[in-house]
Amino acid sequence: MAVTVIEAFEEFLSQAVNLDSEVSKSAKRSRDWLVDRIHSFPENDESFPRLYNGMDIFFGSFERKTKKRELDDIDLMICLSAQGVTYSEWGKKVYIGNTNEGSPLHELRFDDGVFLNSKRVINKFVSALGGIPQYDKAEMHRRGEAATLSLKSYQWVFDIVPCFMTTEESNGKTYYLIPDGDGHWQKTDPRIDRGRVERLAALRGAKMLDVIRLVKYWNCRPTMPTMGSYLLENMVLDYYETNDCSRFPDIEFIKVVKHIEYAILKSVDDPKGIQGDLNTVGWFDRFKISSRCDSDYNKCMEARDLEKQGEQRKSIAKWCEVFGDSFPTFS
Repeated sequence: MAVTVIEAFEEFLSQAVNLDSEVSKSAKRSRDWLVDRIHSFPENDESFPRLYNGMDIFFGSFERKTKKRELDDIDLMICLSAQGVTYSEWGKKVYIGNTNEGSPLHELRFDDGVFLNSKRVINKFVSALGGIPQYDKAEMHRRGEAATLSLKSYQWVFDIVPCFMTTEESNGKTYYLIPDGDGHWQKTDPRIDRGRVERLAALRGAKMLDVIRLVKYWNCRPTMPTMGSYLLENMVLDYYETNDCSRFPDIEFIKVVKHIEYAILKSVDDPKGIQGDLNTVGWFDRFKISSRCDSDYNKCMEARDLEKQGEQRKSIAKWCEVFGDSFPTFS
């Protein structure tokens, strides 16, 4: 309940969009405890791959502070010790071979005995995670890229991604190698994503993170096809590469929606320089999204005009048309 648009947005962000701070604290404690347990696996099971201590990395929107409510998943990458394995590339696919016979990785190869099978590595994690009584169940993620661990007492799941860290390549860069869903591996580097968000938040202000979460909330409304969270986040970040961010989320939302109206029709480059074009949305859906952006942009402008005229009640009602019933009503 609010009497001004500013109050309505403050309440909306606090109660419906941003993660509850106590939930975030609990999630971090749970995550840290889980990582400690995972690092005990090799000590208790000689067949479990050796781990590369100090090279695990937390990633995903929860780690970047761009996750909207409700918290549904937490991503972490557990780094394995290479133990002498080597890798080769064919296009975007990475093949890991030359496993030492004395290494636990040797038993996780494809049946032909040449390359390391990432699905078998994941299943090794699934098997070990299933033995932790505090959790409900462990299974391979539907895309075959992670082990998903469900909890008995919390609503979120952990997506646990086994990975390797490369040595420095000829371009001076290092990468993480993660499962590609087909049994082999692919390059990634979540450090770049995290660094980009941190850099722009420092440059534009922390309110930029509110805008990202607000746009993600809007994206999940059943008024248009849903864009992938990572794609959407990068479109917003692309906007803030060249634009300042005010402290007013309503004003920023209007600007960003207008940007998305046109950005969704174009390529969206992967900031890591690995995946290429992030925009894999079909053209029919792109036009639907662009049309919804235009429609909601016009509603937002109506709401702004009403606010300028002192019509707080009518302005709040117009914002409700954009964000739905969870947006505070006038009181």
